[in-house]
Amino acid sequence: MSDDQSREIFREEAYELLGELESTLLELETCPHDLDMVNKVFRALHTIKGSGAMFGFDDIANFTHDLENVFDKVRNEQLAVTKDLITVSFTARDHILGLLNGPEESGFGTPEKGEEILVQIRLLLAPTQERPEPEQQTVPAAATSVEPEQCAPVELEPEPQEASARGGELCYRLLISPRERTVGKELHLEPLFDELRKLGTCEVRLDHRGLPELGDLDPQTLYLNWEVDLTTDIGEESIRDLFLFTDVDLDLDIQVVLPGAPTTIPAPGLKPFPQNLAQTTGVEAAQDERPIILEEPELSVVPRLGEILVQDGAIKADELERALGQQKPIGQILTESGLVSGEQVEKAVARQQQTRDAIAQQQSRDASASRQQKDVGSSLRVAADKLDLLVDLVGELVIVQAQISQVVTERSDPILTILSEQLERLSSDLRDSTLGIRMLPIGTTFSKFRRLVRDLSSELGKEIELVTHGEETELDKTVLERLGDPLVHLIRNSIDHGIDSPEERKLAGKRPEGQILLEAEHSGSEVLIRITDDGKGMNSDLIRQKAVEKGLIQADSELSEQECLKLIFLPGFSTAAKVTNISGRGVGMDVVQRAIDSLRGVIEIKSTLGQGTTITIRLPLTLAIIEGLQVEVAGSFFVIPLSLVEECVELHSKDVDPTRKQQIINLRNELVPYIHLRRWFEIDGEPPAIEQIVITGVEGKRVGIVVDRVVGEHQTVIKSLGRVYRDVEGISGATIKGDGTLALILDVPRLVRSVVAAIAN
Repeated sequence: MSDDQSREIFREEAYELLGELESTLLELETCPHDLDMVNKVFRALHTIKGSGAMFGFDDIANFTHDLENVFDKVRNEQLAVTKDLITVSFTARDHILGLLNGPEESGFGTPEKGEEILVQIRLLLAPTQERPEPEQQTVPAAATSVEPEQCAPVELEPEPQEASARGGELCYRLLISPRERTVGKELHLEPLFDELRKLGTCEVRLDHRGLPELGDLDPQTLYLNWEVDLTTDIGEESIRDLFLFTDVDLDLDIQVVLPGAPTTIPAPGLKPFPQNLAQTTGVEAAQDERPIILEEPELSVVPRLGEILVQDGAIKADELERALGQQKPIGQILTESGLVSGEQVEKAVARQQQTRDAIAQQQSRDASASRQQKDVGSSLRVAADKLDLLVDLVGELVIVQAQISQVVTERSDPILTILSEQLERLSSDLRDSTLGIRMLPIGTTFSKFRRLVRDLSSELGKEIELVTHGEETELDKTVLERLGDPLVHLIRNSIDHGIDSPEERKLAGKRPEGQILLEAEHSGSEVLIRITDDGKGMNSDLIRQKAVEKGLIQADSELSEQECLKLIFLPGFSTAAKVTNISGRGVGMDVVQRAIDSLRGVIEIKSTLGQGTTITIRLPLTLAIIEGLQVEVAGSFFVIPLSLVEECVELHSKDVDPTRKQQIINLRNELVPYIHLRRWFEIDGEPPAIEQIVITGVEGKRVGIVVDRVVGEHQTVIKSLGRVYRDVEGISGATIKGDGTLALILDVPRLVRSVVAAIAN
């Protein structure tokens, strides 16, 4: 693995750790005495620091070291978790992210910002006693040849700040085996041993038991492994984290052992070479050449004295039990003898119990790991561009399948028809499976907003709780990535304009703490995302007045309350009395509208003055392949997303009222406006005597689209348009039909809004 690849792997893992760090800090703020959360924060920081140093990110390692010391003191109950500590930790986390990505406009990632944050961190440490700076020590290089000196244990003294004895230390035995067994392969284990040394007392031994007989020895193969005894108060998971970023592919086994437990590696011993090596046999040469490796003695269970006496019939089992009941515990015997104190015995018993618990946990983890081994082995990280290519190829397959179906229909061959139907089923299954790979839970996006709500509510002096539901709801990766910014804008506006101040809420009879509810759910082929706040709500009269003042609508426009609320999505609209850093900068909600339009979604809004506002976003599950209704107008073909289609009806000449300025059809006593695609796109030719109306439903509005003929439902592979056609109103994309001709995909939400606006004006 090259250095660039190793650094890129570190970046990816560091991003995940920083995300985990942010969510854990938020949980720790609500439960400041949760030691598990403290250890989780410490572990993430320690992993980032150690791995950063291993891969040349010295600035990250040095900066993280001070923050790690803070949480080390929190772990040892020398420092309390406060709001200031959490705030500084968030700032430090953002700076580490800046060091990863490069300097930001906010200053994160610059040396000046780093020094500023370090001053704040050291102020937190000021009340406690500072630990001395660690001395740099060198770890002996990993060997690839067998020498007597290399087989001897290497004592690695811990750093001063880690060497202080703490209660609850355990001894772990690490068995490290390189998977790459080529001698020429550089191992670079020195940084790894150096990081292990920082965790506690560390003893490293070479494991030479894998050496074969001399006749079977391959000079190009590495036969050595390493055994490490580590005494530390760090948990097993933290130890494993150090191995995440090493550029050596290793197998790692960790066992809990008693301190001073004997090694299973026999002591090496070398015999002198015979004067004439050629006179010895291959086996004799192998025995003289390599260290003598003793076979491990077979373990057997020695029967106890009481058991032997019971078996011989000398005593009965119940008599043995009574005799054993009269025995005193060894601790009591030693205490009565004056050899140890009661306090020493209590500490030893506690340490013994801790070792038992650790061994039990390890056995439980081993059993769980064996059950999950199949699942873990089946997980695979794939580059996004490779996945995008796969989706594109599946899209092309769907197009080819449609072309084959059309040819088969023309030939009327029953055998070809059966094969075509089988191909259609397979391509459909492949399509669904491939698109399923791209689906991600929306909870990964929701979790990012907890920090946003915390910071902005503190800045505005408001108390706001973010509640999320439906985090397991899945969306296409592309949709999810592009959804983040509009959701941020909506939540910022809810915090700034929606939620009242604590004083205003008390006067209104509400609890001081406001609430923003963020939820997601599946609805057919769509995903619904709702942002609900229990704030002051929207004043539709004020919105209308502002729109008239800005010239966005005419004063005599007749608008329903719902239509008035939708005015907030017009460019340049704002009701903010003053410009703030949160919102009201002249970039209004039209940014959100355009972003949702680009995702082929729709926005609905409901608000009750004094009670709150709910904004609902409807999005397709994927942007790659959809089910569409194909229609025709004068030989030109169009596709309407099937999720927006409610029904299809015929339009007769008698249904058209020429006296009406607007085109409206009376559909079961409901007046439904409609547009002619022929007129909209200025297509020449005479319409048929009986036209078809496709009734669509968008944002609570029903609008008809008049076409010559409804062709039918088809899988539609969406192709993006070129720059020239990208801004054509009413068109969102294109697709290739089975006969190779092009069909345009209608932008139904934009068409509906145009009709509604025309009626309003």
